[in-house]
Amino acid sequence: MKKSTHFAIRTIKKSTYLLVFSILLIGCANSVTKEKTEATEKEIAKVEDIVWSVKAIHPDGSTLDIKAIDKEGNLFDINAIQDSDQDSFLNINAFVNGKKLPVKMLLNKDKYAPIKAIDKGGIILDIKAITPEGEKLDVKGIVRSGNVVSIKAINKEGEFYSVNAFSPDGKRNDVKGIKINIKEKEMTLKGFSIYAHIKAMHQSIGEGDSDVPMKEKKKGKGKKKEEFENIIWNIKAVTLEGKNIDIKAIDSEGNRFDVKAIQDSDQYSFMNIKAFVNGSELPIKVLLSEDEYAPIKAIDKDGKLYDIKAISAEGTILDVKGVSRSGTIIHIKAINENGEFYGVKAFSPDGKLNDVKGIKIFDREKEMTIRGNAVYGHVKAITH
Repeated sequence: MKKSTHFAIRTIKKSTYLLVFSILLIGCANSVTKEKTEATEKEIAKVEDIVWSVKAIHPDGSTLDIKAIDKEGNLFDINAIQDSDQDSFLNINAFVNGKKLPVKMLLNKDKYAPIKAIDKGGIILDIKAITPEGEKLDVKGIVRSGNVVSIKAINKEGEFYSVNAFSPDGKRNDVKGIKINIKEKEMTLKGFSIYAHIKAMHQSIGEGDSDVPMKEKKKGKGKKKEEFENIIWNIKAVTLEGKNIDIKAIDSEGNRFDVKAIQDSDQYSFMNIKAFVNGSELPIKVLLSEDEYAPIKAIDKDGKLYDIKAISAEGTILDVKGVSRSGTIIHIKAINENGEFYGVKAFSPDGKLNDVKGIKIFDREKEMTIRGNAVYGHVKAITH
């Protein structure tokens, strides 16, 4: 089953890959139910690339193109790319002379954080909104709320315009800066210090600044605008009968610890999930593995791993794994004794609901290494 692991958790774009995957599953038919096979194939369904337009929204309802601009003033498209069946977390790139360039928010000491496309050799292109009159407006990271940095176009009067991605069939995502690292600097790319990654995400109406002008929120990119009392969301697996069962971290001695999502700001569209172990909050990650499904573990400061499990009311312990990948999303499921998948969700105290997913920031297999453990994806609670 070593090879089927690779197919189950990796993105598959070619129909021949799907055929191989199906054949390998058939070879394990004595241990995999028909329902599980169908669910797996449904999870990894792929689409041809769908290009979403990235626009700034003027208060009068009109849209402004957002472009990458080189030193000679040439304009290049900025688009979100949907390369799978999910549209909740999409990469955004600049398309420059046949190349697809990453778009990142840079770390600096300015009031607002600059957003640039980065080419090989450390060449950067400005990201601007273009008015009908040809005026070029800055596009910046304005204020941070937890793991999310709001992005706005700024006119000459200092007014903010929201930035969104639009699909060809009219769907709309927010364009946000995303923080994975708790430190100010996420990484270094081509000599530039990166503050946040730029993604197109589902909207969460009513949270933070999703659809609200941010003129009153000018407090600098790296600071929270005010103190916020953390809200703890419960993590549960949802059975096929609609019952919620606990998710726990379990050490080698069988001790059980809480697993929770933490809302540490007014936004809840992209939240950390932690294991609460002996007074410490441990990160939870999808690990890089050749297993059939990707293991999900909490990692302590010494690199010790804690299993993440679902525990039924009767005490049955179920695996929680990354079972398939759709673009930048790894689908996380609890797996019962019949091989059936249960969704994993985050529930707020007031009844809001988020999906628990693995998140890919990079195209490469390994996102990072934490205390000797190779990480394939970051486990987050995101809006669905």
